[in-house]
Amino acid sequence: MLESNINQKTLTAVAMSGGVDSSAVAAMLVQRGFPVVGLTMQLWNQRRLPELDRATHGQRCCSLDDVYDAKRVAQHLGMPHYVVNYEQRFEETVVQPFVQEYLAGRTPIPCTHCNNNVKFDPLLVTSRQIGADRLATGHYARILHNEITGRYELLRAVDGAKDQTYFLFGLKQEQMSRTDFPLGELDKSAVREIARQAALPVADKPESQEICFVPSGNYVQFIEAYLGERGEALPEEEGDLVTTSGEVIGRHRGVHHYTVGQRKGLGIAAGRPLYVVELDHAANRVVVGDDAELRSESCEVRDINWISFAVLEAPVRATVKIRHRHEPAAATVEPLDAKCARVKFDVPQRAITPGQAAVFYSGDIVLGGGWIR
Repeated sequence: MLESNINQKTLTAVAMSGGVDSSAVAAMLVQRGFPVVGLTMQLWNQRRLPELDRATHGQRCCSLDDVYDAKRVAQHLGMPHYVVNYEQRFEETVVQPFVQEYLAGRTPIPCTHCNNNVKFDPLLVTSRQIGADRLATGHYARILHNEITGRYELLRAVDGAKDQTYFLFGLKQEQMSRTDFPLGELDKSAVREIARQAALPVADKPESQEICFVPSGNYVQFIEAYLGERGEALPEEEGDLVTTSGEVIGRHRGVHHYTVGQRKGLGIAAGRPLYVVELDHAANRVVVGDDAELRSESCEVRDINWISFAVLEAPVRATVKIRHRHEPAAATVEPLDAKCARVKFDVPQRAITPGQAAVFYSGDIVLGGGWIR
């Protein structure tokens, strides 16, 4: 039997990003009579790296305007609101790994690192310090308690188009026991309507799209500026562009300029479509090949956080998601040790990318997830 987390009217902290989703959560809880306090995280100093092109291609989260919007919503709802500064932790656990992963030829997911290391760790500690036993956020996902197993389970949101469980696989049992996702049963249109009915000043605010610390969406530009600020030089940039058979067909501009699956911007004319199939950081090579060579039937996953059970003891059938926009594919997940597994897909998958996450599902239930190596 599964039970919802929300069962009593205790003081609840709401992680308020300044967007419509978290603002609607605050309004919902206030309307239900919960005592609520808003917490907005200050994560990145927007005045840093002034040489970056700040012409954004879409709304991005966690900007100074977002902090102002969160405070406006809190004032509108008559609830206390605080800004908490996590800049140092954010830089150490999100920004620096982001840069290091790209330089190592991997493709990181900063939003997942932020969830794992900032939003559901220090924010829960801060919530308790101000007397709030629970934390509510605007994520589209569900947390239910399984009375049979005694474990908290993470489930997909009802609105599949908005589901965010791919970014939440790092949640631990203790964190889930104190976290609520009130939007998990709603679709986006219903959330917008809640915001409009509550006359929230952000009811029609656009969705956030860009990484909060990469203002233009140009991650290469950010990496170069960030290393320059720290007085660090980029590693040797140029290297060989080679085929899977080892033939040198050109030069690349630096491994960090490329991602697995990339086709455009290779700087070669081969007479046929070629894609990046591997980033060989050790040899400073970018390996390219045909679309068929981009497909793999297996991968290994490290640093797995199991949710539905403590450890995987035997192979299990699951659907596995290897990118945010990837349709989960049928596979067998075989344990290698307590934190590592091998995924064998029924059908080879395209562009399995080191540094991205692999998340394992059984229907709507998230079994766990880890990092592709």
